[in-house]
Amino acid sequence: MSKNYSPWIHQISRTRPIVALHSDIEADVAIVGGGIAGISTAFFALRDTDKSIVLLEAGKIAHGATGHNAGQVASYFERPFHELVEEFGAVLATEGQRDIELAWELIDQIYTEAGLDIYFSRFIGYDGFSTFDQVMDHLKKNILRAAGGLKPEMLYISEDADFGKNISEKYAGFYTLVPHKEVLDRLETGKSGFIAVSEQPRGVLNSALFTEEVAQYLLKKYAGRFSIFENSKVHKVVLKDDHALLDVGTCSATVRRVVLCTNGFENLEIFNAAGLGIDTRFHHDINGVVGRMSGYIETMNKSPIAISYYLTPQPGFDDMEDPYFYLTRRAYEYNHGRHNLICLGGPQHAIPDREEYVFEYEYKDEVSKETDSFVKSLYDIDPNKKIEYIFSWHGLMGYTPNGVRRVGPEPLNPVLMYNLGCNGVGILPSIYGGKRISRILNGEKLSPSIFDPHDQR
Repeated sequence: MSKNYSPWIHQISRTRPIVALHSDIEADVAIVGGGIAGISTAFFALRDTDKSIVLLEAGKIAHGATGHNAGQVASYFERPFHELVEEFGAVLATEGQRDIELAWELIDQIYTEAGLDIYFSRFIGYDGFSTFDQVMDHLKKNILRAAGGLKPEMLYISEDADFGKNISEKYAGFYTLVPHKEVLDRLETGKSGFIAVSEQPRGVLNSALFTEEVAQYLLKKYAGRFSIFENSKVHKVVLKDDHALLDVGTCSATVRRVVLCTNGFENLEIFNAAGLGIDTRFHHDINGVVGRMSGYIETMNKSPIAISYYLTPQPGFDDMEDPYFYLTRRAYEYNHGRHNLICLGGPQHAIPDREEYVFEYEYKDEVSKETDSFVKSLYDIDPNKKIEYIFSWHGLMGYTPNGVRRVGPEPLNPVLMYNLGCNGVGILPSIYGGKRISRILNGEKLSPSIFDPHDQR
C-alpha cells in the first residue's frame, strides 16, 4: 500500500511560516477555506473592494482537495448540458456555461497581475465515447450550445459506427464522419471499441502551487488588510443580523460577512441567530466522493494532453460501477530533470459523512492494479512495460445535489455566503465563484444565476 502522496504538494517549495490564530480578531470578511476557491475569492475581493479580509484554514493552504485533485482545467459540468437546460431553462443554463468558459480569462488575469511564472498549459483535449447514448448526449449538447450562442464542440464519429449514417438530419453540421483510425489516434489508443471523440479546450495546472503563489502575492500586496491563519479550524459560525461570530478553537473572529470556500463537506456547525435554521439542510445535501489517482514519469517526448475514456463493460472492467477513466500528460520537474508526468484517475467511491474520510488513508493495492490495467489496455504504451507509480493520491470532492457550484449569499441570512462544491471539475468554477463573490461584496445587484444558493423555504 502507498501513502497519500500528491505530485502537486511535492512541487511546493514553501518558505512562508505557518501562523495560527492565537487571539480574537475583527475584519470585514472572513473566508473559510484556503484552497483555490478561498484564494481566488480573496484575490478578487482584495483587488475590487476596500474590505479587510482574514482567511482561515483548518490545515495548510492548498493541502486539501486543491492539492489532491487531477490538476485538469476544464470548462464543463459533470451533468449533461441538456439536463441543466431542463432544470434552469435555456437562458440561465447558457449563461452559467458562458460564465465558466469566461473563467479562462480570469485565470489569465490572476497570472498577469500576480506575476506568476508557474507551469500552465492550454490545449485541445478529448473525450472518447463507446456507446450510442454517449454520442447522442453530446449531439444534444451541441444543438443547445449553438441555440444559446455558444460554440459547438467538434464531434468526430467513426465511419464504422453502425448508426453513423442514420443520425437525424437535425444534427447535421454538429459532427463529422471520419475513418475509425482518426478517432483512435486522437484518443492515443488502439482499443477499437471507441466509436466517437469530441474535442474541447482543456488545460493542466498545479492548483496547489498556484494557490500558494497567489497567497504569497496577496500577503505582500495587501499587507494592511489581508491575513492568513493556518491550523485554525472554524468549528461554529453564529450569524447575526449584520455580522457573524466564528468559533476558532480558543479564539473568535467577528466579521461583517463570512464566505465558505470549501468543498461543501466540512463538519461545520452554523447557527442562524437572526432567523430560521440553516445547519441541517446545509450539511445533509452535500455528497462526498473520494477520487483516487496515480502518476508515473515518462520521457518528455509528447505534448500535454487530457483525455477522458467513457467505456462500456468489457473484460477487465466488468466489476466497475462507473467504467470511466481519465488521463493527463504534462511537463513536470522531478529529480532535477524535466519529464512528462502521466496522471491517471477514475476509480472513486462515495462516502456519506466526512468523518469517514481519513486523509492519511493508504492507497489500496487493488486501486493501483485497476489503474494499471486501464493504462496498459487503453493508453498507447507497451503492455509488457513495467510502470513505476511515483505518486498515488486521493482527495475528497463535495457534490451539491444538482452538480452546480453554490456561489452567492445564503437566502436565510446574507451575512453568510458560499463559493463551494467541487462537483468534480472545480478549478475554473472556483475562480469564477471568487469573481462573483467580489462583485456581491462590492454592492452589485447581479442577475439570477444557476449558481445562486437555494432558498430552503
